[in-house]
Amino acid sequence: MSKKYCYLFTEGNANMRELLGGKGANLAEMTNIGLPVPQGFTITTEACTQYYEDGKQINPEIMAEIMEYIEKMETITGKKFGDLENPLLVSVRSGARASMPGMMDTILNLGLNETVVEVLSKKSGNPRWAWDCYRRFIQMYSDVVMEVGKKYFEQLIDKMKAERGVTQDVELTAEDLKELAVQFKAEYKAKIGEEFPTDPKEQLMGAVKAVFRSWDNPRANVYRRDNDIPYSWGTAVNVQSMAFGNMGDDCGTGVAFTRNPATGEKKLFGEFLTNAQGEDVVAGVRTPMPIAEMAEKFPEAFAQFETVCKTLEDHYRDMQDMEFTVEHGKLFMLQTRNGKRTPASALKIACDLVDEGMIDEKKAVAMIEPRSLDTLLHPQFDANVLKETPVAGSALAASPGAACGKIVFTAEDAKAWAARGEKVVLVRLETSPEDIEGMKAAQGILTVRGGMTSHAAVVARGMGTCCVSGCSAIAMDEENKQFTLGGKTFREGDWLSLDGSTGKIYDGAIPTVDASIGGEFGRVMGWADKYRRLQVRTNADTPHDAAQARKFGAQGIGLTRTEHMFFNEDRIPAIREMICADTVEQREKALAKLEPMQQSDFEGIYEAMEGCPVTIRFLDPPLHEFVPTEEADIEKLAADMGKSVSEIKTIIASLHEFNPMMGHRGCRLDVTYPEIAVMQTRAIIKAALAVQARHPEWTMVPEIMIPLVGEVKELAYVKKIVVETADALIKEAGSSMEYLVGTMIEIPRAAITADEIATEADFFSFGTNDLTQMTFGFSRDDAGKFLDAYYDKKIYENDPFAKLDQKGVGKLVDMACKLGRSVNPKLHLGICGEHGGDPSSVEFCHKVGLDYVSCSPFRVPIARLAAAQAAIKEAQN
Repeated sequence: MSKKYCYLFTEGNANMRELLGGKGANLAEMTNIGLPVPQGFTITTEACTQYYEDGKQINPEIMAEIMEYIEKMETITGKKFGDLENPLLVSVRSGARASMPGMMDTILNLGLNETVVEVLSKKSGNPRWAWDCYRRFIQMYSDVVMEVGKKYFEQLIDKMKAERGVTQDVELTAEDLKELAVQFKAEYKAKIGEEFPTDPKEQLMGAVKAVFRSWDNPRANVYRRDNDIPYSWGTAVNVQSMAFGNMGDDCGTGVAFTRNPATGEKKLFGEFLTNAQGEDVVAGVRTPMPIAEMAEKFPEAFAQFETVCKTLEDHYRDMQDMEFTVEHGKLFMLQTRNGKRTPASALKIACDLVDEGMIDEKKAVAMIEPRSLDTLLHPQFDANVLKETPVAGSALAASPGAACGKIVFTAEDAKAWAARGEKVVLVRLETSPEDIEGMKAAQGILTVRGGMTSHAAVVARGMGTCCVSGCSAIAMDEENKQFTLGGKTFREGDWLSLDGSTGKIYDGAIPTVDASIGGEFGRVMGWADKYRRLQVRTNADTPHDAAQARKFGAQGIGLTRTEHMFFNEDRIPAIREMICADTVEQREKALAKLEPMQQSDFEGIYEAMEGCPVTIRFLDPPLHEFVPTEEADIEKLAADMGKSVSEIKTIIASLHEFNPMMGHRGCRLDVTYPEIAVMQTRAIIKAALAVQARHPEWTMVPEIMIPLVGEVKELAYVKKIVVETADALIKEAGSSMEYLVGTMIEIPRAAITADEIATEADFFSFGTNDLTQMTFGFSRDDAGKFLDAYYDKKIYENDPFAKLDQKGVGKLVDMACKLGRSVNPKLHLGICGEHGGDPSSVEFCHKVGLDYVSCSPFRVPIARLAAAQAAIKEAQN
């Protein structure tokens, strides 16, 4: 039997979401449970996919099936397309599997033409209504199907209202609307070059194509990318007989939620308009009244609606978002779906539904979108002020939260201005590790270059600081401390506001409100911890970050980057001395200055983590990142080292690399300068011994991670230095403390030879930022320049640095896990790339059998919830 592309509402059900889309599946389900639904049929998502495969054409087989279903619909309703006695009018609406509010297109009153409108006018005795429907249809069809902009028609309406001396559309008479319809059709012909279509079947096919086409419109593409909705899903089309809310004052239309979507309160929430059609409520053309007032206007329909609300919430066991129409006092349900809600209300609704006995804890955990928790942990803008503020530009939402401050262009200025009590936003072409203190001092960070895993994005997420990155629309003039964006020049000291949750940039100062976490947050997190298998650690480089992560429920540290500690003013001279040293002795002397500082840092981090496991990575970045660039700093270093300025400049020049990220860094530094590995091992072990002595109740097991290993002999060489140094210190302390030595798997060769590397490693931690970079062969800092073109051409659907590429990079991770455990069954496995906080990547980590994920502190709750959802989903399957 050939594939079925159409289903009557009586043939479907709620479980057919993949085929019928959310709207179609729910219309079928409402029909099944006996609710008043205007009947119709759904054209499946597979028909949409086929439309694109056939070069954006509806093939004859699908066309024939649509026509067959029109006839079935005519039989059910007793009305016919184009009939002069009882004409059929339909709405044509999109409906994807995942709810995409307002992203795709809708057409109402389809089936009207000059003849049919006269029939309706006479039969109803209501010519105003008939002509209102027709002018709406011409406007919608022209806009949605033929892409003639709405504005041309709105200008004609405004002109007519001005001529008639009225302000509201409803004040126009039947004759006015008839004249408008004539003007609209003339506008259509002027723009398109042909007459407005009169055959209802031709109108329908045009509308179906337009809905399929809207799956690929720019706003839908952006929404899909932001919400992880695959392009391959396609949208369904719902063809439904019309119910009219615009036939007079005993008619109306509304949108309502069974609970308040902003607060979660268990109380009907919504809006209603008399003598109107659905788009009037959504588009805000007229000001609607609160849903409670509907009880006075239409007491019977309202009583029935309240019953329907209870039926739907009891049936779906979740808060419902519904659209409905009242035609001459009779209620018709046009749609229901699980309602979109704020993160705070999502938690409240989940807890309330558990308390009401509607759902169990697992269902409560599964119904919350993990990424939405982000906004609960960061300051937000005052929503009312935000609505009134124009957007100056937008870029990547790299680190959530809201920030507002005066513009500064250097890390030094950020630090200095903040020290005197000014709130600042740091604007840079891109950030680098030496900007760290300025980044800490800033309320928010805006960069011109860089993606979701650029230095600015990663560090900002770690600190919980708002960051918008990769705003290529900025023309930067660092020298004069100014930039232009959206035609305006912004100078140092001007106010700027950033929304790191949406990537929007606002001109001026917008007040922020602090994040507040209610009791429901703790309850839901407790349930999540009960059902998850994966442990959740954090990436933290300071005791402050570690303590923050511990508060959010981190069970250890999966990555401490030791290089971030070297950029403080009191330490950078010592690291520069080490780099410029001529002999091993000189290097050791410089490293001896750094050792107590590192030890003190590590002790602070161990204390903050209260005996939980801590993985510390050896020095990773190329050495050129630490050398001075300013003339004054170069002169000072020369004086400290007893060298000439030209000698220092020669050393700095010698550190230049053509591709530093693949150059002299990671374990290669320890192979070249073993004394670095000795110093870092001493600092790590001595810190652990000191903390163990202070807290005998804790069991300290330091984890030392050697980065960028691609060959087992590299690991064996550096590990030998670590073991000799650590064993001597532990023996000298009279302790029996254990420690682990492992590696970061971030080079494809390491993943492919993981069975060899595992013979020398106690653990693998997947550094998926670098592993992605090396697998794809492009730099995460430069990819932003071309990724948009790749999204537009459907080559990639997501940023591979933000969402783990499971086909390619994921295959390497899976292979390394299997190879490693085949020779070392006790091998610990974790991930410490930024993917550790992305819900779909966490699910992948659960599937391949990792022991933990590690992410920035503010993403720990997201990872805890995502890990629980992965375990619950696996158990259900």
